[in-house]
Amino acid sequence: MRIQIRIFLAAFVILSLAYRVLAAAEDEFAKANQAYGEARYGEAAAGYQELVRSGNWNATLFYNLGNAQYRLGNFGQAILNYERALALDPRHPEADANLRLARDEARALELKKNWIERYAAVGTVKQWSIAAAAGFWLALFMVVIPTRKRSAASIFLVGLGVVVCGVSVFAIATLESGPSGKALAIVTGKNVTARIATADSAQTVLVLPAGSEITLLSERGDWIYAELPNDQHGWIPASAAERVRM
Repeated sequence: MRIQIRIFLAAFVILSLAYRVLAAAEDEFAKANQAYGEARYGEAAAGYQELVRSGNWNATLFYNLGNAQYRLGNFGQAILNYERALALDPRHPEADANLRLARDEARALELKKNWIERYAAVGTVKQWSIAAAAGFWLALFMVVIPTRKRSAASIFLVGLGVVVCGVSVFAIATLESGPSGKALAIVTGKNVTARIATADSAQTVLVLPAGSEITLLSERGDWIYAELPNDQHGWIPASAAERVRM
């Protein structure tokens, strides 16, 4: 009995702390929204950024932060946060529209995407994972279900489950390891120069406007080696870009 009471009290304390954390986050979000509505964009951006640092992530938060940064003229940060919003919710129409607007205004460069990457981008890793699990369990259920003779319908469902599972796993792998996956980064500095070596005096490969996409390949000290939008490669300062996926 005492053990049950202790478990109940511990659960109550944990739930109370979680509620307070959520309430505090909602209060900070409301304050940042109010600052944005009153055109105090710097204060709003700081409030949203604090919520990002606390780990309270959602697509709306990154979208709002992107809007605040856009108002401040920080196009690199705006594009970065619109990309983060879309990474969490690919069907966020406002983030997609504002991303296009910010890219046009900043003249940001984009990496080329093939048809496989475009197909994978129609869903998130979580959505593809659910589809993969559904396909797997459908195929497994149809295989283990007791029957004397398999009908054409059951064979079709097994095949369908296998195909759905396989396609979903391939999409997950593309999203995680492809150019638009964990290595995707956004140039946040203005007119960042990509060079052939890790030195400010090295030959220039390409000048990257703020908001341009790159794929991180390796790091060396304060420099990162990246795939560039013109199908070339170069070194840029590590402080001049941030990964989309945190």
